[in-house]
Amino acid sequence: MVSTTREPLRGEVEVDDTWVGGEQAGLRGSRQLKNRRAALVLVAVEKRGKASGRARMSVIPDFKAATIIPFLTKNVASGSTIYTDGLKSFVGLSEAGFKHVARTQPLRSELRKGAKSAVPLADRAIGNLQQWLIGTYHGVSKAQLQVYLDEFIFRHNRRKTPAAAFQTLLGLGTGRKSTKYEQIRGGKDLNRNLLGLAEATG
Repeated sequence: MVSTTREPLRGEVEVDDTWVGGEQAGLRGSRQLKNRRAALVLVAVEKRGKASGRARMSVIPDFKAATIIPFLTKNVASGSTIYTDGLKSFVGLSEAGFKHVARTQPLRSELRKGAKSAVPLADRAIGNLQQWLIGTYHGVSKAQLQVYLDEFIFRHNRRKTPAAAFQTLLGLGTGRKSTKYEQIRGGKDLNRNLLGLAEATG
């Protein structure tokens, strides 16, 4: 459900990260990676006034700038303004060609009391994703999560044009051979699986 020719996000873009997975006892802090069963997901959402525009989501292995910045340079047009929380991994965005606005994110307890999020549109997209996964699938495998994220983004980006979404899906489907299960697990790149080319071995 991913077009290889899709346009990058542009203009003003909010970026945040989240964990997809249930509560887990024994962890020390929200940034602990070791022994965590949940998957780390990076989210980018265009701002269209107070509303959300298009979005991108990706499973990432860690919070490092070397992971986050390549995702953003691939998915967000150079010169765009990126809004983030104060995570240190975002510090290199200016050098990467973006205008960077870092804001302090209130504590969870403050957010529950009505404090405004530093990245409200990204938070809304995260909440919608989590509710969609629970309500539609009731749970997903970590190894296959990227494919579910791709479906969510496809639906999100075409939510106002369902007829065009169906037409786009047909076009994507006729331009590819069937996808092997080995490619789906781990969200491996499906771009090599174009019609007329040898199937990727995974």
